[in-house]
Amino acid sequence: MHKENLSASEALQKLKDGNSRYLAATSNPGDVSPAIRQKTCDEGQSPYAIVVTCSDSRVIPESIFSAGIGELFVIRVAGNVMDRHQLGSVEYAAGHLGCKLVVVLGHEHCGAVGAALHGGADGFVKTITDEIRMAIGEEKDEFRACCLNVKRAVSVIKDSLGVGDADGDLKVCGAFYRIGSGEVEFLD
Repeated sequence: MHKENLSASEALQKLKDGNSRYLAATSNPGDVSPAIRQKTCDEGQSPYAIVVTCSDSRVIPESIFSAGIGELFVIRVAGNVMDRHQLGSVEYAAGHLGCKLVVVLGHEHCGAVGAALHGGADGFVKTITDEIRMAIGEEKDEFRACCLNVKRAVSVIKDSLGVGDADGDLKVCGAFYRIGSGEVEFLD
């Protein structure tokens, strides 16, 4: 279990340490015990970080950061794009649960970024690829496009929630997950 209301720098270090453990893990060391389930049921949640990431089934923040029940507030949407629903979720976790760190986690081989790079999509998916295309502009390299998409989401969160770059109550940063190795590279 973690202490409540970690600072942004403490939460970031905890994520980095968890990712280091994950790189060599064969199972998730996070606490998923009946005791923690009951504790969070009775006492509520107190996550130490908010992670906005893609819906891709290979990107599992609780595993990637060696976290257990109640430690991360995870917001998942294809392409880790931000709209009012995701912003409301970030605002809730920061304002009501006391989270001090938001990480936007992009990843390699992202289908949504790939679709945006190769002409977009139809139907409701088009709203996602259109947002990504705004983020990446004319970029053709997948890694750089993913990073640009993450940076746009970081910017949207900061601008929409009035988060500055000064060391305030809420820190927002980007990261990139390498599916093959399991490594997370923090972009900020």
